[in-house]
Amino acid sequence: MKALINVRIYDYKNYIENGYVVFDKKIVKVGQMTEFKNEGYSLIDGKGQLLLPNFVCAHAHIYSIFARGLALPFNPKNFQEILDQMWWKLDSQIDNEITYYSGIAAGSEFLLNGVTTIIDHHVSGAEIIGSLSSLKKALFNTLHLRSILCFECSDRYPILDCIKENISFANKNHTEFTSGLFGMHASMSLSNESYKLISKKIKDIPLHIHVAESNMDEMDSYNKYHTNIISRLDKYHLINKDSLIVHGVHITDDELKIVKDREAYMVVNTTSNLNNAVGVPDIKKYLDYKIPVMIGNDGLSSSMATEYLNAYYLTHFKNNNPTSMNLGAIVDIINNAYNYVSRRLGTNIGKIEPSFVSDFMLLPYTPFTDMSSSNAFGHIFFGLYPNFKPVDVYVDGVRLVRNGELTSKKVKEELIKSREYSQKLWKKVKELN
Repeated sequence: MKALINVRIYDYKNYIENGYVVFDKKIVKVGQMTEFKNEGYSLIDGKGQLLLPNFVCAHAHIYSIFARGLALPFNPKNFQEILDQMWWKLDSQIDNEITYYSGIAAGSEFLLNGVTTIIDHHVSGAEIIGSLSSLKKALFNTLHLRSILCFECSDRYPILDCIKENISFANKNHTEFTSGLFGMHASMSLSNESYKLISKKIKDIPLHIHVAESNMDEMDSYNKYHTNIISRLDKYHLINKDSLIVHGVHITDDELKIVKDREAYMVVNTTSNLNNAVGVPDIKKYLDYKIPVMIGNDGLSSSMATEYLNAYYLTHFKNNNPTSMNLGAIVDIINNAYNYVSRRLGTNIGKIEPSFVSDFMLLPYTPFTDMSSSNAFGHIFFGLYPNFKPVDVYVDGVRLVRNGELTSKKVKEELIKSREYSQKLWKKVKELN
């Protein structure tokens, strides 16, 4: 049993100025240092650092890590051309080995940024069957991270294989570290025939799908099917409880009513939306509808602190109102992610309390003004998030990052190998041009 002592503790609910945490795989005791008694624990001195729960990334594309620096002919005029000229070329050449090593590379970066639970939306055209197991091997077996995975169904690839990979993985993975959702790319890349096939198989598995990221997606649905995206999904009974409706930049009020009624979540990715010039999600509207919101990175920055900052500032900008979102809303969004993954993984994540898993991180922070339970998140948001870099990161009670570096020799060796596989992928993609 270990005891982390002399730490400031904050878990987006409670704040302790000078406290301790006794833990193993799960947290056993939490309290003030004035009450601490060493009962033979292995002591770790936190030296006044701040202890926070680890982050959740609610929508990622881990395979995209190998797109960094890839030079391709690229002059898109719209969102579809972004897909055609970059992402669909890239994912068409990914096999299970590349999937594994992309998981090593991206997972390591997430870990160094205190992100230890990842909801990923995977696609690999060169090898579909077994791809999610390859990703799990990287994230769980090698890196010791938690993840909720799915395969992105679209008519670009054999739809029956896509369906099989989702169903098989979701049915076989129900642990505190790994579970599955049912992935679909977007309305514009799936026919009604594919919707019918998925509807027969999905049962109660929650959906994970891009919706109205670009207005082209919404217009495609109206032009081809004479209805909006969410109504089309709902017609085939595809939106189950805990489904993830991702982006929603151009989603309508009528669609939001269905999302709420089906007890689904909106997952926003503001940084990616800015990068793709598709618009900014109306987070305030989602919250006004009482729809739970979570935040992802859509395959870009591995820093969730950056994503929370951007979501906050862009909501103010979109509504032309500096009070359209307060810090309490960001706290709720963070806690939504903890609650969601706790339910899907069947464990307690996201609090520094007894019975919760020991997934937490240490960060140096010396406040220049008073810090208390009433203003702790203000310190963290404005003081820590802009320069966020954990010193130590624990998962399941195991220290995976020490002094800002990965502790696993195997992970470091696999990271070196990952460079070989990125080069292999680049060569294959460039041969398509």
